Amino acid sequence: MNPHDNLVHSRYLSADLPGELLSLPREEAGWEWMSFFVRRLMPGTAWEFETKNEEAILVLLGGQCVANWGAGEASIGQRKNVFDGFPYALYLPSTSHVIFKALTICEVAECRVPSIARLEPKLITPRDVVSGLRGGENSSRQIVDIVRPEFPADRLIAVEVYTPGGNWSSYPPHKHDVHNPPQEVALDEIYYYRIDHPEGFAFQNLYNPRTSRDLTLKVRDGDAVLVRDGYHPVVAGPGYNVYYLNFLAGTSRTMAVVEDPERAWVRSTWRQPDARLPLVRG
Repeated sequence: MNPHDNLVHSRYLSADLPGELLSLPREEAGWEWMSFFVRRLMPGTAWEFETKNEEAILVLLGGQCVANWGAGEASIGQRKNVFDGFPYALYLPSTSHVIFKALTICEVAECRVPSIARLEPKLITPRDVVSGLRGGENSSRQIVDIVRPEFPADRLIAVEVYTPGGNWSSYPPHKHDVHNPPQEVALDEIYYYRIDHPEGFAFQNLYNPRTSRDLTLKVRDGDAVLVRDGYHPVVAGPGYNVYYLNFLAGTSRTMAVVEDPERAWVRSTWRQPDARLPLVRG
């Protein structure tokens, strides 16, 4: 890809074929922090992974498998897909090793960043994640925090977001591209999309008043958007519930952001969240 591109499409694989659905090394993306991959495993197959001088978060998008990261084998996974419940995830610090053996068709999202921190691997179960509602009216969405800033990791943060069809998300628009703590910290961000109907879609607007950039991307199931700077709100196509998995990494593990001052007033109009929420439960 061009290092200035923001939209990455998944590779098409029929449902009965294993392999990489998306491969995005950070060198190819043209940025400092994150490499991102999505792969599918078929029942009875294994996948081995080593972090070396990186830390990684592996989110089980769907399926069941047996994983061994040095603490003995553990059966993980309970949702069929991202709209079927809360996730299992595995945090791996540098110099870690894991083997996954698929019991059913499994899809795994993997994000990794450079790190030499000596930390401990940890399995995150659906009981460990924190779900809540954010926003109001047609700007309502469900947030599922997987790896929060207080989690003992070096760089990475991971969040799942569910937006009902027709609603706005990441709204009011916010940005995190300037290192000015505690008001704002510089974080690169990945949005990885899944949509509950194959013909579904969403739009993501990437705009930055400092550079006069104003780009609107139409995203479909399996697409990834790279947020390098500026504001980045999302709207789900009516009739299509939209999921995105956010990975963030940068200069500091906080979620300090700055909202667009021209649009932050919309908060005063919110009375209650959308009655369709939450879209998923544990």
